[in-house]
Amino acid sequence: MTKETENHTQIILDSIADGVFTVDLDLKITSFNRAAEKITGITRKDAIGRQCWDVFRSGICESQCSLKHTVETGKPILNQSIFILNSSGERVPISISTTLLKNRKGKVIGGVETFRDLSLVEELRKELYSRQSFHDILSKNKEMQRLFHMAEQLAESDTTVLLAGESGTGKELFAKAIHSQSMRKDGPMITINCGALPDNLLESELFGYKAGAFTDARRDKPGRITLAHGGTLFLDEIGEISKAMQVKLLRVLQDKTFEPLGGTMSEKVDVRIIAATNKDLDVLVREGAFRKDFFYRINVAKLILPPLRDRKEDIPLLTEHFLNKFNRLKGKGIKGLQPDVPALLMSYNYPGNIRELENIIEFASVVCKGSMISHENLPDYLLKGLAHDEHHYDQFPEKKNSSMKGLERDFIYNSLAQNNWNRKLTAAGLGIHPSTLWRKIKTLKIKLPEQDGRYR
Repeated sequence: MTKETENHTQIILDSIADGVFTVDLDLKITSFNRAAEKITGITRKDAIGRQCWDVFRSGICESQCSLKHTVETGKPILNQSIFILNSSGERVPISISTTLLKNRKGKVIGGVETFRDLSLVEELRKELYSRQSFHDILSKNKEMQRLFHMAEQLAESDTTVLLAGESGTGKELFAKAIHSQSMRKDGPMITINCGALPDNLLESELFGYKAGAFTDARRDKPGRITLAHGGTLFLDEIGEISKAMQVKLLRVLQDKTFEPLGGTMSEKVDVRIIAATNKDLDVLVREGAFRKDFFYRINVAKLILPPLRDRKEDIPLLTEHFLNKFNRLKGKGIKGLQPDVPALLMSYNYPGNIRELENIIEFASVVCKGSMISHENLPDYLLKGLAHDEHHYDQFPEKKNSSMKGLERDFIYNSLAQNNWNRKLTAAGLGIHPSTLWRKIKTLKIKLPEQDGRYR
């Protein structure tokens, strides 16, 4: 290569917005463009002649170097997301692609790596994440967003809060979020499951006891109420306690006093009460199974958490969150879901709510041996439950012969029908791009009804 050609090539490389560098067969850097200098903070002069891992200092450089893999195997790598350390020691998110470098005769003389700074993308992702989260609770559902706002307002007071909703909807997470944003955040949050203990044990756990209160009571033991002093007491499954226990707790709610078992003096406690239930307490009051006075004491501020089946637009967001979680915990490298899996997950009704979805993703992460979760990695009960769903079978008589495609087609058809055949709204609900939805409609041969003389 002549000096003039080399300079011309460098000018072209420097005009590219992405970082570009080349290495020889020993993985020593032979060229380094201006964008690479800007992203890494390392000058071209300092980079050329050094091993690429000395410049990039990424976690994958030592054992899983992408460029080394390409040079040795001839297989390119596209858009792999990693972090590197720049010259200031800051972590920079980048996306890298690698390919072989050949001369004019087609002989391999090294490798080329291009990389793109994803810092802005990462900042936007974090900003979007913060808008869709309330501490550890994720949602873009409008009702959940309203509950996030209410919880923030309630956190500023000492008002008693009642969290209602089915099992697995995140009531304890809401309680922790309210506590952590309150003036009591530096105090303890003590939790007790009221439905897990019989009355006598629940009483001693809550109120504690004095030495000699019963045969094995050799010393004083503080109860959960005392331990929560200055903080928050979370009473889970409050709908399970007896009316006799309700009377004893009523006093704590009214004047913040109680008597330990075997005690003769009332004790004062500074505690905020948050209760939770998966039962309809209004019904229990009408049936006489729950005291009306106690109900009105805990029902000051009530938040009703919707089940997952009513906020299915959150399934893609939660699935990604759980995938990242189990990748970290189990040392996995799962990148996402096969194209047919999201529709299957969206089709299921989740009687166990978010907790069940988390269990499904954990199971799939454990049994998945590749980089993408397929329908074969989902629990059998989920697939069997969907296969026996009778909704709209008349639309697709051939469905039994192609169950997975049939399930996806059935679900998309139902989603379109619920949105009055509006593809944009349907795509938003499914968490996919409208063009992706249109491709699926064509691929799955879903026939849309004609409206106003055209297809919407």
